[in-house]
Amino acid sequence: MIKDLRIVFMGTPDFALESLKILIENNYNIVGVITAPDKPAGRGQKINQSAVKKYADQHNLKTLQPTNLKSDNFLTELKDLAANLQIVVAFRMLPELVWDMPKLGTFNLHASLLPQYRGAAPINWAIINGEKETGVSTFFLQKKIDTGDIISQEKVSIGTNESAGELHYKLMNIGCGLVLKTVQDIENEKIASQPQNENQELKEAFKIFKPFCKIDWDKSIADIHNHIRGLSPYPTAFTEFKNKETFEIISCKIFKAEIIIEEHQHNLRELIISKTELKIAVKGGYINILELQVAGKKRMELTALLNGFKFNNFTIH
Repeated sequence: MIKDLRIVFMGTPDFALESLKILIENNYNIVGVITAPDKPAGRGQKINQSAVKKYADQHNLKTLQPTNLKSDNFLTELKDLAANLQIVVAFRMLPELVWDMPKLGTFNLHASLLPQYRGAAPINWAIINGEKETGVSTFFLQKKIDTGDIISQEKVSIGTNESAGELHYKLMNIGCGLVLKTVQDIENEKIASQPQNENQELKEAFKIFKPFCKIDWDKSIADIHNHIRGLSPYPTAFTEFKNKETFEIISCKIFKAEIIIEEHQHNLRELIISKTELKIAVKGGYINILELQVAGKKRMELTALLNGFKFNNFTIH
């Protein structure tokens, strides 16, 4: 058994925070926290700290916020912490000088069942691709991103209507438990890591940019539904409506929708509007919009929006 674990934790958003919390709550020795630099945000450009930074300050943890992970100053400060284990959750890609520093290695928590969905957006892509199952993995870092030996994994099912935000929350809570288990296994010298299985068709989790978020209403009803929930609440699927009279084009983010499987005679992309519904005709049925945000307005449920906004003069652009 390893008696003196000295851990450096690296992470930034809420997804990482839960893993740091569970380590503190289980009395592990966190000798340093590495997180993103503070930055201005919002209309007032008020300086904003990461979720991990706020928590670290509350618990008087030594915190480093480097802009350059290869700088001599940062590398010296990191080495002075004398950590023998580093844990990475939702942080930046590390240079070898950093991940190779501790004696016991550096492990990462990734929100997929590796080797599937390596990359920046594994939660989004699992839903976009209509997966029924995903999970979390801990693995030792190597030179190529998300390719190191697997330490441990845990599977989770994906609900038919589950959004990326809902799955994010689920994986965050399962993931922190897996981080704790991995640390305990390292501490008890029970690690039996395995190389990732490359002998299969691999699906990537590329970073998602705005052009991809626009809904293609010519796709299948399942693909459209998966696209919407896979991008909700961020970066958010959107469509554009065109006013038939003024030719004004407005952008509309769609956060939640349901599918209605039904044969129909409507043209594809046709809007079917009532006092309480906005349905869009697609192949195999309708996409029924439930929650959205028209440009210039707040995010709201459709029924609330219809009280003051009329879609009767609009078509899909």
